[in-house]
Amino acid sequence: MAQTTHAPAPDAAATPTPSRLGQWNSAVTSYYLLVGATLLLLVLGLVMVLSSSSVEALASGDSPYSVFFSQAQYAVIGLPLMWVASRLPVRAYQRLAWPLLAVGLLAQLLVYTPLGRGKGGNQGWIAIGGFSGQPSEALKLALVVWLGAVLARKQPMFDDWKHAAVPALPIAAGAVGMVLLGHDLGTAIIMLVLVAGALFVAGVPMRIFAGASVAAGLAVAVLAIGSRNRISRITDWFSGNCDPTAGCYQTKHGLQALATGGWAGLGLGQSREKWSYLPEAHNDFIYAIIGEELGLIGTLLVLALFGVLAFAMFRIIARHRDPFAQIVTGGVAAWIIGQALVNMGVVVGLLPVIGVPLPLVSAGGSALITTLVALGVVISFARTEPGAAEALAARPSVVRRSLAVIGRTRA
Repeated sequence: MAQTTHAPAPDAAATPTPSRLGQWNSAVTSYYLLVGATLLLLVLGLVMVLSSSSVEALASGDSPYSVFFSQAQYAVIGLPLMWVASRLPVRAYQRLAWPLLAVGLLAQLLVYTPLGRGKGGNQGWIAIGGFSGQPSEALKLALVVWLGAVLARKQPMFDDWKHAAVPALPIAAGAVGMVLLGHDLGTAIIMLVLVAGALFVAGVPMRIFAGASVAAGLAVAVLAIGSRNRISRITDWFSGNCDPTAGCYQTKHGLQALATGGWAGLGLGQSREKWSYLPEAHNDFIYAIIGEELGLIGTLLVLALFGVLAFAMFRIIARHRDPFAQIVTGGVAAWIIGQALVNMGVVVGLLPVIGVPLPLVSAGGSALITTLVALGVVISFARTEPGAAEALAARPSVVRRSLAVIGRTRA
């Protein structure tokens, strides 16, 4: 009788079931990376805002928790808005593109009415009742969604330079110009980076992209040279003999905070520079306080989390089939990652002091809410990547998963 041979049991590593490495190719990888990194940065930001602002709040006669409670309130507003934004379909954003832009431009115009307020030499806030906000933050989001809708529709006609440039470049330049009227060069630069990211992902011909970049660079240079405050910041940055008690005071104390922190930091809450030495410790220079209290490990963690956001957004651009989603994601990536790199570059002395906050981490209500909503928009695109909707729909509900965990624990 012929001997029956039995095939060896298949090796678990050779089976087509997802391995740990294969899970990075899952349809929902972008979704989970975006949600996880966003929430971690938000929590870290709230903790560091509390730590870095408590001393100044006490010195001004307020509660040590006043700035933290304000930031937490904005987070409580922003998180549900992010959730709603993550559930809207792609087509809804395309239909909302023009209304959002109109509302964003109108809100920015209110800055130059009696409702407008100035801060630090910039006219960029509006105050209505007890609410104070920065309309330019909302204008960033409106502009990136509008650019996605217009450029996606114009893509087949990019061979004609007029279709590639109009109306995207004139309206984008007008939006940036409205911000510049309030002397907020930092926000205007981030908006230019946003526009560049959207144009690049859309595939605008390089001659138009290069021409627009040169024009934007020249405009920024002219504006910087035309302001005594801005040119002094630039010359201080280039100077090897900058006065540490004047023009380089903030940069000096930011670097001292980073140097004092060492590898592991002085410990949470133990910063010395936040005792009225480092201006804007809870805002533009919060990265320095992170370095002082949490050390190089803390600063690298923040950098890694922004790297995760960048990877997830680049993954969406590469995998999504809708040009609108790709372009909007490219603009949001350029905005958030570019702003984070500019902020960190200023703190470590690689760039002159510009005055832009660290997204999701620095104190600032309108910036936090708008950033959360922008990431919610990108998360909605992650949910519609090929295969993502089916994978998310197949997940057990939170209640079922919780009951399963409880059942296993009791067993």
